[in-house]
Amino acid sequence: MTFSLPGFDLDSFVQATLAEDLGDVGDITSAAVIPAEARFTGVMDSRDAIVVAGLGIAEAFFRALDPDVRIELLVEDGQKVAAGTDLMRLEGRARAMLTAERSALNTVQHLSGIATMTRGYVDKILGTGATLLDTRKTIPGLRLLEKYATRMGGATNHRMGLWDAAMIKDNHVAVAGNVAAAVGRAKAAGIQRIIVEVDSIDQIEPALAAGATHLLLDNMDPPSLRGAVTLVGGRVPTEASGGVRLDTIRAIADTGVTYVSVGRLTQSAPAADIGLDFVATR
Repeated sequence: MTFSLPGFDLDSFVQATLAEDLGDVGDITSAAVIPAEARFTGVMDSRDAIVVAGLGIAEAFFRALDPDVRIELLVEDGQKVAAGTDLMRLEGRARAMLTAERSALNTVQHLSGIATMTRGYVDKILGTGATLLDTRKTIPGLRLLEKYATRMGGATNHRMGLWDAAMIKDNHVAVAGNVAAAVGRAKAAGIQRIIVEVDSIDQIEPALAAGATHLLLDNMDPPSLRGAVTLVGGRVPTEASGGVRLDTIRAIADTGVTYVSVGRLTQSAPAADIGLDFVATR
């Protein structure tokens, strides 16, 4: 498997991550304890039920330190697996495998944690017609990977950065003077996608009249969301956002909104419990 993600430099990521771990002197433990000729055969497995993400990146860490390592990927990214499932088998130079272990596991644990939480939210809104979106609430430098993980969990990526759509929020409105003025300036600048955050029903018509192409309905309860959706009447997509939790998302999605965005997918997902264990060979 070769992991490829548009805009993501896998080699640079692997080298920078390993350099952070190795410092100036390298893995002193493995160098001291493990004979140079020793081999390591191991299995990476999940201790919990998870949705897998990042196995190809883990493979890249091991290959960076031992190009001749033998790796067998046993599942695919995006696959939901039961606790105790073997994810990867590998056999290579022991020093290299143990040096790469933490970087490989950290990446798979983090991304699988995001994918697993995302799948839980996706499952909650099945049948409502609403689509789950992620946000820009990502760890700096890891946005492409974290948004990849939400896709593996079943979400749709929304706004990769500040460059792909105008997103007019309350502070933009405050500085511009009002919603209509802010939207009008974005439209005059030639921006095609103009998303407007509204936190009250009375902002909807001015935003639409000025040229909004997408409304973000911020921190509204389900009755308010239903009223907003009715008022919009399908003229533009609607997105519910703000404080969405697993126990509230179904009621929010049932209001008829087009999208529900959840920041905690990338902001608060716990790492998946995944380990790498040595397997003795005869």
